[in-house]
Amino acid sequence: MKITSVKVLKNEASDARVRGYANVVIDEGFAIHDIRIIEGENGLFLAMPSKKNPDGTFRDVAHPINPEVRAIFEEAILTEYNKSE
Repeated sequence: MKITSVKVLKNEASDARVRGYANVVIDEGFAIHDIRIIEGENGLFLAMPSKKNPDGTFRDVAHPINPEVRAIFEEAILTEYNKSE
């Protein structure tokens, strides 16, 4: 698996926890939109796109299934996020 495209849209509001949104393309053939870049107590982290269930809880609609793949996403997205500062 290779992330072939990353686009980041920053949230310019200084008081917002959500610092931006990312769209990625995997292997030039599969897109994931609206990955949130969030400012947490220990720095930036990613929140995958999710939907609200009828009971009010949320469920990710797309997500990495192991730590290695999550690290690939974090590196690609946060590198692009930091480029545009």
